[in-house]
Amino acid sequence: MASLGDWKIPSAVQPRPANYAYDLDQALTAVVALSARAPDNAFTAQALGTERAGNGVAIGGEGLVLTIGYLVTEAETVWLTTHDGRSLPGHVVGFDAATGFGLVQALGRLDVTPLPVGSSAGLKTGDAVVMAGAGGRHRAVAARIVARQEFAGYWEYVLDDALFTAPPHPHWGGTALIGPAGDLVGIGSLQLQQGEGDGAINMVVPIDLLKPVLSDLTRRGRPATPPRPWLGLYATEMEDGVVVMGLATGGPAEAADLRAGDAILAVGDTRVKDLAQCFRSVWALGDAGVPVPLTLRRDGKTLSVTIASADRDRFLVAPQLH
Repeated sequence: MASLGDWKIPSAVQPRPANYAYDLDQALTAVVALSARAPDNAFTAQALGTERAGNGVAIGGEGLVLTIGYLVTEAETVWLTTHDGRSLPGHVVGFDAATGFGLVQALGRLDVTPLPVGSSAGLKTGDAVVMAGAGGRHRAVAARIVARQEFAGYWEYVLDDALFTAPPHPHWGGTALIGPAGDLVGIGSLQLQQGEGDGAINMVVPIDLLKPVLSDLTRRGRPATPPRPWLGLYATEMEDGVVVMGLATGGPAEAADLRAGDAILAVGDTRVKDLAQCFRSVWALGDAGVPVPLTLRRDGKTLSVTIASADRDRFLVAPQLH
């Protein structure tokens, strides 16, 4: 099983209890280590691997743990390890591709105090926060909010108002972003490089995105809203605009003969300006299954391709029920 190993945050960036108006050590006990294994035939195995490790945060008295979804997508086994070294199994409750959140249910007593779910709406640049991994202060970072802005991920993912923190946490996946009031205000997703030198920051999914979907995730495993159209492509912004850099094996874009290196010029009648606008233009066409007409540039020529979009979840191995 994948493991985060024996590591510590440098003491210079560890949080100090005296600097916070809440019980820091108590709050940190809500963060658990999470390891998961997906089957070899999982759709996401090629991109994410089968052995995954990160963190999760207890948010409910019944053993409900919030994490970042890529750790548990298609997972057949999940193990949770508490701050005092106890390990117990869990199972995947739900996953939301739009926000990126994943939910796990502990199959046993976590015996930790859940972290209250706060609000990310009032956070502003410069606010002191803690990015916490499992294991207490020596696996937490005293950080600050350095930006709030749009984020577009190459895997057909957009956040309107992502949170960015620095200094970065080295094992960011599923970390708890603890706000000034000692509550959960976000879940760590990525580490990004900004500019030259040591300009790394963490991208965090704001906790306010959880509230509209939490009930659906716990009851249905996914949001009740119709799924977005999914193309199964990986794209990036280059000088030529939005360019396809890879395709999901067996996905709609591959079936439509899109190719790495294709530049996406337009979605329907909408000229593509950047990655976020490209994906939003696709989603604006309708629900999963809608035909998506693209204008491409390939080898100096312009061509039109229509992709039969799909519901991404239909390609995934369903979580095992216990």
